[in-house]
This record gives sequence, structure tokens and C-alpha cells, in this order.
Amino acid sequence: MAHYKLLVWTEPTPGQEDEYNRWYNDVHLADVVQVPGFVSAQRFRLQTAVSGEMPHRYLAIYEIDCDDPQQVLADLFAAAEAAGMSISGALNSETPVLGLFEPCSPVVMAPARS
Repeated sequence: MAHYKLLVWTEPTPGQEDEYNRWYNDVHLADVVQVPGFVSAQRFRLQTAVSGEMPHRYLAIYEIDCDDPQQVLADLFAAAEAAGMSISGALNSETPVLGLFEPCSPVVMAPARS
């Protein structure tokens, strides 16, 4: 079974940031991990733009374990279109950027420090 990460950059609808964060944290992450193949979900807020342009302040990282990632994504989009997955109007639907990534190196860990 292969391991993938789905990275999703999003923004709230102007003036709806509190509702966007409530919906994303309390509803959407749990909905997504119900789709077979998804094993975890976590969100991040941009703390500091270190280099380059960062057009989005929010990032969600989903871990996927499966043999067919395209089918898992198709299942996700089908669930999003069905009545089973709520998509809040507080999500700015004009701006999301999504990318499915596969590992191309082993994980390198920092040496133990005392």
C-alpha cells in the first residue's frame, strides 16, 4: 500500500473567518477522514511567510494510504457533491489549491540531541 499526502490551501470568505475555522475544524476534517483511504487530517495557519509569495493563510494536510489515489480522490469529490458532506459558505470556493504528493525520499530525522 502506498502513502500519499493531499495538501489543500484555502481561505475563508471575507468576514467569515470564525465560521470557516469552526466548520473546518469541527466538521470538515472529520468528514474527509470518513472517506476510505484517508487516515489523518490536520490544519495549519501561516505564521510567517519566509520566502516567496504565500497567497493562502491556511493549509490542510491529509494522509492517504491506498493503492489507487485517484479513486480515493474521486470518492472524496463524490462525497463532497452528495448530501453526506457539508461544505460551508464560509470557505472561499474561488481560491482553493490542491495537490496530491507521493514520497520521493525517505524521512530524514534529526540526530538525537542532549
